[in-house]
Amino acid sequence: MADTLDNLIDHWKQDSLSTYNTWFLWEERLKNFRSIRQGIRQVIRNIEAGTFGNTYRGSSLEVVVKSVAEQRQIFKGADHAFLWKPKLRIPDIYENAENQRAFGRLLSVCDCCDGADAIIDAIRRLDAVGIKGLGPAAANLLYFIHPTLVPPFNTAIVNGYNAVTGAGVKLGKWDHFLSMREGLIRLNSQYRSKLSNDLGAIGGLMFDIGSGRYPAPPRTDDQATVAAWQADLLKVREESAAAARTRQQEVEGDATHTEIQGWLRDLGLALEFDVWIAANDRSRPYGDGSLGDGCLEALPESLAAGMDSVRLIDVMWIHREQGRVSAAFEVEHSTSIYSGIIRMLDLALGIEFGEDSALFLVAPDNRKQDVQQQLSRPAFSRVSELGFRYLPYSELKLHRAAIARFGAGLKPLIEISQSL
Repeated sequence: MADTLDNLIDHWKQDSLSTYNTWFLWEERLKNFRSIRQGIRQVIRNIEAGTFGNTYRGSSLEVVVKSVAEQRQIFKGADHAFLWKPKLRIPDIYENAENQRAFGRLLSVCDCCDGADAIIDAIRRLDAVGIKGLGPAAANLLYFIHPTLVPPFNTAIVNGYNAVTGAGVKLGKWDHFLSMREGLIRLNSQYRSKLSNDLGAIGGLMFDIGSGRYPAPPRTDDQATVAAWQADLLKVREESAAAARTRQQEVEGDATHTEIQGWLRDLGLALEFDVWIAANDRSRPYGDGSLGDGCLEALPESLAAGMDSVRLIDVMWIHREQGRVSAAFEVEHSTSIYSGIIRMLDLALGIEFGEDSALFLVAPDNRKQDVQQQLSRPAFSRVSELGFRYLPYSELKLHRAAIARFGAGLKPLIEISQSL
């Protein structure tokens, strides 16, 4: 197959009507990447703020998906997967708020990360939720975030890949998509000098084969390629099963996350601060009531204007007389640390943050290294200037009662936390 596919690639690149020339080399393509990624970030912001709504029409997602669908022939029909089908009630990200947030987490993690492992893990986490009607077509959005790590996906691409490799990838299954991704990356590496680091090139080639523009090259090693595909699929399924177990552990850990927020709430109130609980956590059950009991119903005006992401910070202590943030806390029990850091940066860089104020990342004792690794990223270079501190669960648990009884201000928390 190697020689025949090599010749086909040459012919494909010379064909003025191939996706290579009509889309991949299209001058507007890279501009569309930037605008689509900005649109995806707006979708994330809307979901996190609880303002996304419960319909596709008129939503920020519709704007993004329509932009993708206009990307010439390879993405024609990309919006079909996201259109609301009322009789089937799919894709179930409009009426089900938890599913919507799970979809938002996929986009958020992929937007913040820079490696394949984090992307694959995020996909597996979404797959473990089992959202009805939301399948690998969503990978088309991820392609516009990470074109070198995620290939585009549609029926023609799947048909082309199966025809070229002898695989049996099926639509609608995330594990099949991940196995196809691995196979496409291998093919792309084999023909890298003729293709591109951008997986859109090989995706376009598979599209043109799968749509019947070119016949697939004959295969001489069918059994070997099918065996390789089956091995990829088995590997993906095993890893997905492990991810599902991890997801269950995280669900169980949600209770711990809420408990830590409750500790910080009670401690802040005892130290005579006004307390803000993340807007999407206020109604969580805690003790004999809700997590938001006794806390601010709205942020002070100086903080509320243009600060949607700040509303989602886990806990903030507000100075009662001055109306400024004295301390902000992000509880990072087991999930990605990216989003929490970004929200804290939005807070610190968006308002006048005094020298006597502090930002705390509150996490299990064994997560300090994870926190330090994330803060060392170039994107978070301003962190060292802002004085982030790491507050281990064990220190908070051990000292919170004494601080509540005898403490004043932030000094006791500074003493039990560590500079990052």
